[in-house]
Amino acid sequence: MRGIVWLILLFVVAVVAATTLGSNDGIVSIYWSGWRTDLSLNFFVLLVVGFCLLLVLAVQAFMAITTLPQRASEWRGLRKERAAQAALREALAEYHGARYGRAQKAAARALDIQADTPALQADTEFTVLAQLLGAASAHALQDRPRRDALLAHAMPGPQRKASRADDGVRLLAAEWALEDRDGPRAQALLAELPAGVARRTQALRLKLQAARLLRDGAGALHTARLLANHNAFSEAAALSLLRSLAFDALDATHDPQQLQRTWDLLDAADRRDPYVAARAAARAGQLGAAALGRSWLRPFWDRLQDVDRDAREQLALALIASVDGIAAEQADWLPRLDSAAAAGSHGPAVAAAVAIAFAECRLWGMARRPLEATASAATLPGPLRRRAWRRLAELAREEGDAERERACERAAAAID
Repeated sequence: MRGIVWLILLFVVAVVAATTLGSNDGIVSIYWSGWRTDLSLNFFVLLVVGFCLLLVLAVQAFMAITTLPQRASEWRGLRKERAAQAALREALAEYHGARYGRAQKAAARALDIQADTPALQADTEFTVLAQLLGAASAHALQDRPRRDALLAHAMPGPQRKASRADDGVRLLAAEWALEDRDGPRAQALLAELPAGVARRTQALRLKLQAARLLRDGAGALHTARLLANHNAFSEAAALSLLRSLAFDALDATHDPQQLQRTWDLLDAADRRDPYVAARAAARAGQLGAAALGRSWLRPFWDRLQDVDRDAREQLALALIASVDGIAAEQADWLPRLDSAAAAGSHGPAVAAAVAIAFAECRLWGMARRPLEATASAATLPGPLRRRAWRRLAELAREEGDAERERACERAAAAID
């Protein structure tokens, strides 16, 4: 196809030349020192064109000769640059091929070639990438001194120009710090990230790991909530993680005031979770703030039928853990307890909670049968059954039945 196009162009040139020059009868006369030379106009035009072409070729040849040293230098620089790029690609390939020693050598060779190539010396990004590959290989080989030395050179600072790889350097350094169990350093590195980078999923994952390593329950929970909003986890995994972190934050409290602050810091969705509320109420009971725990349980006991069986069991156990002093709130809790007892389908744990709450309120007539059912329920935890037997022993003592009291105490002591 290309040959056909050239042939057509040749015919076009021939036609144009024949049309233009074929009927040209002009003569060019040249006088020089008494000599006269006559040339046809066509021949003169061809001579001028040929002379111009020769002049152009001469100028190009002269320029090529004079610029030869510069072009040779550029060619040598290009060869070195290609060699450096090839060494960097080799280091990357060897690193991903798990040949970390070879990757280290290739990255070092790339840096050596760069140092010997003036055109590459100003390429900060090339330097940082080669140093990162070397540091990553050293990390994989557990060579921490070499890793830290290369990482220190790759870290952004006033001594070098900024690079697009700077954010990656900080993220990788934070990840390695977490692997070294150095939470404060990881947190410091993540704090240096620009606001936009700090909101990326990987940065949030690292921040979550750092918070958990430092046992910062509130910080970990906040970060996990951000990750869940970024759809970083599946719905089930996000729920499980957030619940676990809420548990950790609540269990880390040491007094009722700290527990209240932690509860207030929880997201509204966490406070609506019956498992979280049950854990908070149980912790309040352990810290001697049973009334505070019951205030968190009250909304859930208003709608026990709306939660699943496992959640009802946790809410029941939480009420048992925070039952101390419920007699003072008897008017408030009796309708809820009566409703739960009347339902009869909420499970043995709810029945046990109702029985122990009735006993705490000294309503022995209402507590007797639920306590007996709780004491004999093999599916309930041993401590809960033991507590029911002791409440029955207390009831027998109130009634003056010493023999039954001793029998209940023996039954309580027999439970492991």
